[in-house]
Amino acid sequence: MKIGQLGIIMLALIAAAFIALLPFIGMETIGIAQLFSDALQKEIFLTLRLPRVLIAFAAGGGLAVCGLVFQGIFRNPMADPFTLGVASGASFGAALTILTGITGAFLGIPIITLGALCGAALSFILVITFSSTTRSTSSNTILLAGIAASFFFSSLLMFSQYLSDMRGTFRIVRWLMGGVEVFGYGSLLSILPFIVIGLILITANAAALDHFLAGEDIAQTRGIRVRRSRNLLLFSATIIVGGIVSVCGPIGFVGLMIPHFCRRLFGASHKILLPACLLSGGIFLMICDAFARTIAAPTDIPVGVITALLGGPFLVWILRRYRY
Repeated sequence: MKIGQLGIIMLALIAAAFIALLPFIGMETIGIAQLFSDALQKEIFLTLRLPRVLIAFAAGGGLAVCGLVFQGIFRNPMADPFTLGVASGASFGAALTILTGITGAFLGIPIITLGALCGAALSFILVITFSSTTRSTSSNTILLAGIAASFFFSSLLMFSQYLSDMRGTFRIVRWLMGGVEVFGYGSLLSILPFIVIGLILITANAAALDHFLAGEDIAQTRGIRVRRSRNLLLFSATIIVGGIVSVCGPIGFVGLMIPHFCRRLFGASHKILLPACLLSGGIFLMICDAFARTIAAPTDIPVGVITALLGGPFLVWILRRYRY
């Protein structure tokens, strides 16, 4: 068995262990015996803690994979899942639903989630449309268009906050912190289709990511349809990011940090890096969330705050390593 495959198996076992153990940890530790003798503790375990751990694993894994995709396409260690302005678009879509006061659900999906998904889709469409109308087909054009879209939607988001009342502003700000606080399994089931579909498409194009590392011109000489593969990978990553952000809000730095960690351990082959990032990202966000809900108990800190605190020093390390 190859070292990479052995590492993936070890990560899978670690992830399974954390999924089994972390739901017992919280403001108060739940014992195994209490699951059978205390109905209230059993309800807390099954409807609050277990879904929270599962959605943290799904969101962390999805964001890490998307970060790997963006860094591979743009050949830029600073790229992350929010490079195309998807997070800003999704945040604006969610803020707009809060501002308008629209509540309820459509086909079982909360309106705020639908608003966030529409905002993410709009951002992606704007970026791809702009890049396709320019003469340049370089990934740098898409990268710059994504930065422009991010600033555009961020300004619209600030405008929405200004127009909102105090309650609406609080909801918007709290949502922007990012979190995995859920009740039941509805939120998990709502993002799983986006993550699964995106992962299938990305896995099918993993070979193209390996070729992109050598440059788009060289990738094209090796038979890769650069524009088609790039747009399909970007679309797949946007599906995942849009689905996650629509439920959890923008949780930053996971997609920036985890791919770097996995490359140092598993090398550059995306065939191994994809499952490694999926598992490592899930483990990382589960640990961050467990830390967030226990460090200041009974206060529940949004997990996005924890990842941001870790991401700042990591960003400085990247700047020093790559000498930007």
